[in-house]
Parts: sequence; structure tokens; C-alpha cells
Amino acid sequence: QVQLVESGGGLVQAGGSLGLSCAASGLTFSTYTMGWFRQAPGKEREFVSVISGGGSFTSLADSVKGRFTIYRDNAKNTVYLQMNSLKPEDTAVYYCAAIIRMSRARDPDSYDYWGRGTQVTVSS
Repeated sequence: QVQLVESGGGLVQAGGSLGLSCAASGLTFSTYTMGWFRQAPGKEREFVSVISGGGSFTSLADSVKGRFTIYRDNAKNTVYLQMNSLKPEDTAVYYCAAIIRMSRARDPDSYDYWGRGTQVTVSS
């Protein structure tokens, strides 16, 4: 049974930093592309970042470029999202997800597995 468990969310002031983690089990982690998505109240789930199985390819949404970094540790079956210079508009539930193929990695409907999410709240 595949499980993705996010952690690290919380409340932070604007300009602050948070680091999210997503621990995976039940799958061959290094063969999966991992994505981060977020969903704010009343809004659709949106792409944040993606990293290939080996970690050599990463991509970020324009809204977070220069502020967020995605990386992974395949020995620990964990993917991370380091978020710096946080803004109130970054407030959302953040989800990690796994997809076996890299194509359509920005489309949440393409993903095979999802975590339950972790809340990030940025106060102004």
C-alpha cells in the first residue's frame, strides 16, 4: 500500500521560511517523479514544483521561482520543499504526489498517488 505523508507545515509570518517533507512508502521511490501542489480555500489545486526520480530535473511554478526549492533523498524515500520569503498568497494546503511518468507533471489529474496534505499559513 502506497503512503505519502507530508509534514512541516505551520504558521509563519510573511518573509519567513518553512521546510516541508513528504515521506513515501510502498513504492519504488527512485522510479517516481514527485510533485508538490497546493490548494487554497475556494481555489483549484495548483502545481508548485516537480522533481524527477533521480533528482536531475526540477521545475517550479512561476509564482514560486526564486523562493522555493525542491529536492529529494532517495535513500530516505523523502522529497522536500524548502520555502523561503513566504507571502500571504502562499497560504494553502500543500500536497505531495507521485507519478510514474514525467510527462504532464504539472497536471494534478496525471498523478497516481497523493498525500493528505499539510497546512501552510502565512500571516501578513
